[in-house]
Amino acid sequence: MYINLINLINLYQPLKTACKRKKMAIIITDECINCGACEPECPNNAIYEGGVEWAISDGNTVKGEYELEDGTVVPVSKKNSPVSNDFYYIVPDKCTECVGFHEEPQCAAVCPVDCCVPDPDRVESKEFLLERKARLHL
Repeated sequence: MYINLINLINLYQPLKTACKRKKMAIIITDECINCGACEPECPNNAIYEGGVEWAISDGNTVKGEYELEDGTVVPVSKKNSPVSNDFYYIVPDKCTECVGFHEEPQCAAVCPVDCCVPDPDRVESKEFLLERKARLHL
């Protein structure tokens, strides 16, 4: 048993280090109580009330066209369908997890029910998030 525990610890340390280096986009879960505390905290205007259309140009200085993460190029002022109709949501193409602005995602810091959480399906590096910030704030 002692050897297995040592092996487990040795396997855990590199994983722990790798996780510290990776960032994960933030999502708002369906536990959201629609209080709106998160929306004004976002430096990228990436958070919208459920049912509200969004645009890349909302709240930033981007002009012209913008390439979304799926490769689609859109005019920055184009209104896009809401990600959620029922509760507040975060537009992944605009979220930088507050990298370059704050030490932690501000939406998660102010959420009274802890529903602003990392999205395990969207892992993004700090460098990628800084690049996104630069593209959104010319």
